[in-house]
Amino acid sequence: MSVYDISISTLDGKPDLLAGQKGNTTLMVNVASKCGLTPQYEGLERIHEKYAGKGFSVVGFPCNQFLGQEPGTAEEIQEFCSTTYGVTFPLSEKIDVNGDDKHPLYAELEAVADAEGHTGDIRWNFEKFLVSPDGKVLARFAPQVEPEAPELVTALEAALPN
Repeated sequence: MSVYDISISTLDGKPDLLAGQKGNTTLMVNVASKCGLTPQYEGLERIHEKYAGKGFSVVGFPCNQFLGQEPGTAEEIQEFCSTTYGVTFPLSEKIDVNGDDKHPLYAELEAVADAEGHTGDIRWNFEKFLVSPDGKVLARFAPQVEPEAPELVTALEAALPN
């Protein structure tokens, strides 16, 4: 199954955010505006800009499940991301990544192990998943792994469409 076939709306309510990513390598990240890891938005934006012309995109998934660190409305999230960090990559509607209301996308993503062998529930904001152009989950990176970390960039570059 391709994760790009899973239905999810954009932050501003447009349907089928992921369908537009088919054919691209994508880094999917659950994000929050009031987290100690929020400055990772800077690195996410830099890799988004650097590789966008090579068939790559970051996609952020706002989530308020970790100590209420994404409390804002869609408009507040969009304004914060664009004015504070210059974010240009797409953001989804606010979703749950764990628990009974977990979005179906995260049920697929969490099956993949990270470098430490962790699968299952998302541990914190800014957990990252690298997805191939055909929608297969290639790698999982712990929240503390910076977007420009060598292991992430190496995996990203190897996964770019030719």
